[in-house]
Amino acid sequence: MLRDALIEHLNHLLHPELFKDYAPNGLQVQGKSDVRRIVCAVSATQRVIDRACELQADALLVHHGWFWRGENAAIVGTKYKRLKALLSADINLIAYHLPLDSHETLGNNARLGALLGAAEITQLTDEPFVWTGTVAAESLEALADRVGQLLGREPLVLGQREEPIRKLAWCSGAAQDFFEIAAAAGVDAYLSGEAAERTTHFARESGVPYLVCGHHATERLGICALGEYIEKELGLECIFVDDDNPI
Repeated sequence: MLRDALIEHLNHLLHPELFKDYAPNGLQVQGKSDVRRIVCAVSATQRVIDRACELQADALLVHHGWFWRGENAAIVGTKYKRLKALLSADINLIAYHLPLDSHETLGNNARLGALLGAAEITQLTDEPFVWTGTVAAESLEALADRVGQLLGREPLVLGQREEPIRKLAWCSGAAQDFFEIAAAAGVDAYLSGEAAERTTHFARESGVPYLVCGHHATERLGICALGEYIEKELGLECIFVDDDNPI
């Protein structure tokens, strides 16, 4: 499949034009024009690039690409090494950030809700990146155990709750700044990838516990779903490479 046709299809699917994002979405680094094998990953790290080269991939499709707003624009150090490896292998770098958090079926939050078996799923009107749904967890500990098994890592639980968890809010990645908005919506608990120092105090004082589940762990879901979609709908080979991250 021609690279430009692939990008056009993904843009039509994910609608990056609807988002004011922190980095460019779509094609970030141009490579070969024909794409047959794609490596998918959460982030475009050196390990992932090296594996893409070993697999002779034509494109690298990630959630966390490059050229973030406010970062040093100089191509030096690790950025130079990554870019040199990618260009030497003529591999395209394609990235979708917020569009892959928000997609109604393939996005990180949609897939997280499905994984948790949540019902009555909706998005907050005043902050659509925060999703809510009903779950059946007899205790906070039971919910934490379930989340740990599903995501493959034990969450850090901030705050306490004695009653069962029924209404849950979540947002993948670094969404600790949405915690107060979620709590104001009347949820029993909130789940995201990262936490700040202040997060602990708000969880304790608000009575709404916070499950810190890992930025990487909560954002493997969308890129895997997108790879599966591409294989099924476009007939291209997609290989997921997991460069694990404790954050």
